[in-house]
Amino acid sequence: MSRRVSTRSPWPRAVRPLPLRPSTGAWARRLEASGRHAPCQRAGMTVYSYHVSQEQFPPRALLGWVQRAEQAGFDGAFSSDHLQPWSPTQGESAFTWSWLGAAMQATERLHFGTVTVPGGWRYQPVVLAQAIATLAAMFPGRLPWVALGSGEAVNEAVAGPEWPPKAGRNQRLFNAAMAIKALFAGERVTTEGPPMLRDARLWCRPATPPLLVGAATSADTAQWLGGWADGLLTVGRDVEALRSTIAAFRRGGGSGKPVFLKVDLSWAPSEAEALQQAHENWRFNAAPGDANTELRQPEDFDAATRHLTAEAMQSHVFVSSDPQAHVAHLQACAALGVEAIDLHQVGRDQEGFIDVFGAQVLPALRGTV
Repeated sequence: MSRRVSTRSPWPRAVRPLPLRPSTGAWARRLEASGRHAPCQRAGMTVYSYHVSQEQFPPRALLGWVQRAEQAGFDGAFSSDHLQPWSPTQGESAFTWSWLGAAMQATERLHFGTVTVPGGWRYQPVVLAQAIATLAAMFPGRLPWVALGSGEAVNEAVAGPEWPPKAGRNQRLFNAAMAIKALFAGERVTTEGPPMLRDARLWCRPATPPLLVGAATSADTAQWLGGWADGLLTVGRDVEALRSTIAAFRRGGGSGKPVFLKVDLSWAPSEAEALQQAHENWRFNAAPGDANTELRQPEDFDAATRHLTAEAMQSHVFVSSDPQAHVAHLQACAALGVEAIDLHQVGRDQEGFIDVFGAQVLPALRGTV
């Protein structure tokens, strides 16, 4: 079947919330019928994933750590998708889609996810749809969702086309997401864009395509995503701010849709070391204002965060040497009604983190200790 996909946005030109609409529970029933909930989530439990930080570590090391995370009891793994790191000192950024294929083959039961940008800079929607569909066809049920975002200049602007303001990037995000959904459904897609497609189709399609969830860090964007995305991915340190973002998503039409959460944390044997490593390794992601979406080179993030003190990282990363403090924080996050929580240890000691959290934190979260 061939059709022209409408790329008319659900807002005029600027992003504005969609009207409230009541939940019928149909989405939850559809998810359950499709089998795309993780088994423990069907029993009312949140699932926990190991964060694969492509911008911080070499891909071969990450492959070994995701195998270790599986053995330690993590439910899944969630990978970033970067062209460049946040800082030259991080020094990495492997190609996520190659890595995901290797990681799925190297593990047995983990489910995987990633957050990517379909707006036509690094990835044309049809190429991204092909990558997602191929993994989902090769490893049925193990790529249950993929998050789509409007992008950061450090990863996308180098591809050449203009880097529009937020409203323009959101328009591209919506256009691309609608095209990818149509491609998953077996349609031949033509759209004026941006990004533009001409009679595009997929020849490799999974029986059950992954959910396309929207990524948001603000309540305004979350509310807009509620009207069309399959779910929400958000990130944050403050539980009340997260509650507000999730509530906005529900108000915008997301009632009954799954919410996924990424938690940046820093664990180390001592409080001083935990705070120091948060500052050394992750202050670049705490740049003020619109820096995360507008700065274009890793060196720019170094300059923008040079003034940040170690103590200031407490408002961006959950810092503690006490595994039980992490349990309490993650329990508070899980109480928000999220489907899954991704645990991002921002420090360098990934093996120690996996072992300690596998032995002490995950069992406590599941009530098995």
